[in-house]
Amino acid sequence: MKCNIRMMRTGTAFLLFLFATILLAGCNPVADLATPPGQAERTTLVVATHDSFSASEDVLAEFSTQTGIELQFLGLGDAGEALNKLILSKDAPLADVFYGVDNTFLSRALNADIFVPYASPLLSEIPDAYKLDPEARMLPVDYGFITLNGDRDWFAQKGLPLPATLEDLIQPAYRGLLVVENPASSSPGLAFLLATIAYFGEDGYLDYWQALRANDVLVTDGWSQAYYEHFTVGGGGDRPLVVSYTTSPPADVLFATDGRTEPASVNVNLPGGTFRQIEFVGIVAGTKKLVAAQTFVDFLLDKRFQEDIPLQMFVYPVHSRAALPDLFVQFGETPDDPAVVDSARIEANRESWIAAWTDVMVR
Repeated sequence: MKCNIRMMRTGTAFLLFLFATILLAGCNPVADLATPPGQAERTTLVVATHDSFSASEDVLAEFSTQTGIELQFLGLGDAGEALNKLILSKDAPLADVFYGVDNTFLSRALNADIFVPYASPLLSEIPDAYKLDPEARMLPVDYGFITLNGDRDWFAQKGLPLPATLEDLIQPAYRGLLVVENPASSSPGLAFLLATIAYFGEDGYLDYWQALRANDVLVTDGWSQAYYEHFTVGGGGDRPLVVSYTTSPPADVLFATDGRTEPASVNVNLPGGTFRQIEFVGIVAGTKKLVAAQTFVDFLLDKRFQEDIPLQMFVYPVHSRAALPDLFVQFGETPDDPAVVDSARIEANRESWIAAWTDVMVR
């Protein structure tokens, strides 16, 4: 819309000023409020995410229809890369909302001071265990568990029991059976490294990894390569053990092309060998669409979106009353004793731990 307001030197100047104010408001999209459905102007909210974000189109369309908020998604790479991009652009924010920070990068996100607090009313539906930021700058959306997946039939045919402890993986019987991801380039790889640090301690984890290397562990750059190229279930590789997720068995059934109704893979939840990832959403400081951003955060935490999460991103919803799909009920698992490493400790030591691991495993 093009606006051209002429000011007149008459007694009606004040009325014209009021008219001009109203008309000029119509020249610009509403900045801070979600436009009600049916009006011409609609708020566009930019949502930055990591590249693994997924949601059903009908669920997102329903949100836009009900609120008048158009969603524009901006993929920024993996979780660490995406967060770094937001930090570097803090003076000229790339987005209004960011989803995808997990507990391995939580302290970095909070220390960067790029998110504003928002005590969503939906937080009352979320267990306290997932609320890691008392100031509510980062609000939990979902969680999942890193674990080992094993090829059940392979082990049965070989007459070899599935490993029962992390120590079993360095025994001769399991030589050349395991594929893991590089923690410098993979979030499940980092999670598994953190689990070994929690289990063996900072004085012992490198000795454990040296023993894994001596037992012919295979290291790949990322999860897809490990699972689809080297795991015997995922892609016909020759490694019957892989670092993956407790929700990989449900995915195995859902995406199977042979009509299977049970997964070919099984979770191998070794004591101390699993790690819980929690993913968060935050409103980016400097947004001019605060009310719309808060509305979207509420949407992410409410049941409609939460119940869409499992079969879209294969993680668990944090909403205490969100129903799980049957595949998750039957074949997904939530380990009782995941490794615990404080997010501040992770932030303080992540780079040095990865560098030390790299010296042992790659160089």
